[in-house]
Amino acid sequence: MVLEYSIGYVQDTCEPMLNMGTARIAKDKNNGWTIYTYDGNPSDQWDIVVFIAQKGNEVLAY
Repeated sequence: MVLEYSIGYVQDTCEPMLNMGTARIAKDKNNGWTIYTYDGNPSDQWDIVVFIAQKGNEVLAY
């Protein structure tokens, strides 16, 4: 499906995070952006970009 950009569209991003240990996280106090796990276990985060229009929707990046 090919959707044309037009007035009235929304592009949104979902950013799931998968942690190997606990779900508890903390935000870096210095930059207010970086996220750490409380237990120090590895985690992964990725973006899913979705285009939402009146005539349908499309995942642009996964």
